[in-house]
Amino acid sequence: MNSIPNALTIDVEDYFHVAALSEVISPEDWSSMEYRCEANTDRLLEIFDNAGVKGTFFVLGWVAEKSPALVRRIAAAGHEIASHGYSHQLVYNQTPEVFREETIKSKALLEDQVQQPVNGYRAASYSITNESRWALDILAEAGFTWDSSIFPVHHDRYGMPGTPRWPHRLTTDKGYELTEFPLTTLKLAGYTLPIAGGGYFRLYPYGFSRWGLARANREGQPFIFYLHPWEIDPEQPRFNVSRFSKFRHYNNLDKCEARLKKLVNDFNFTTVANVLEMQSSAGACSARDNP
Repeated sequence: MNSIPNALTIDVEDYFHVAALSEVISPEDWSSMEYRCEANTDRLLEIFDNAGVKGTFFVLGWVAEKSPALVRRIAAAGHEIASHGYSHQLVYNQTPEVFREETIKSKALLEDQVQQPVNGYRAASYSITNESRWALDILAEAGFTWDSSIFPVHHDRYGMPGTPRWPHRLTTDKGYELTEFPLTTLKLAGYTLPIAGGGYFRLYPYGFSRWGLARANREGQPFIFYLHPWEIDPEQPRFNVSRFSKFRHYNNLDKCEARLKKLVNDFNFTTVANVLEMQSSAGACSARDNP
């Protein structure tokens, strides 16, 4: 096991929340869908407990309202609770007013459930981009101290290419400071390749994911890994969506849990807060890196 501590993160949402299925499922349908998030998240808690690792769970406000006992179980198991917003809508499709309202609502909801501060945030589908960087000001004003929403890659749905690849201090447009833990990428033949988890973890052979993530540690950097509870659930309902959306959402669901069990034993994992605290103590989070 590598000695560098890395951040293990879970975006707590259900299969029907994801953007890849939004072409056939609207938010009005959510309450009538088969709810599988709680059982899948409990399965993740069991896997992490067996491996003796802790992580950060970015809980969607919609899920927190439906499963408050789940949120408390996550916290009671020693994991960090962070916010995934409330309604899982792409930030750049929201107005600043709606985003502010939902951000404050979901933060207060989680803090009430676990009776401790919620300092971290991750946007739905990493949708804080150059178009929606105003959201960073709102996060700071709402009391968040760190964010993990920026993916320094080119992508059709998210990304801030050219931004720093490692944890850093950023200054918002209004002059606030936040610590940013961007999603991990791999520099390969001049290309910035996403390798942080999720669909990429299901797409790449496990050996490649392990090699790419280990390379970050060989460079002396912590990586951040993410997954969703629905990604270990090959029995979830299937929907007739576009071929590309099917590939994004359903590819290798049957292999993901076994790969995750290998990963948590192959690397040293902890919460985002712990990694950032160690980075700060070592002076590794630069105040000069701004998106």
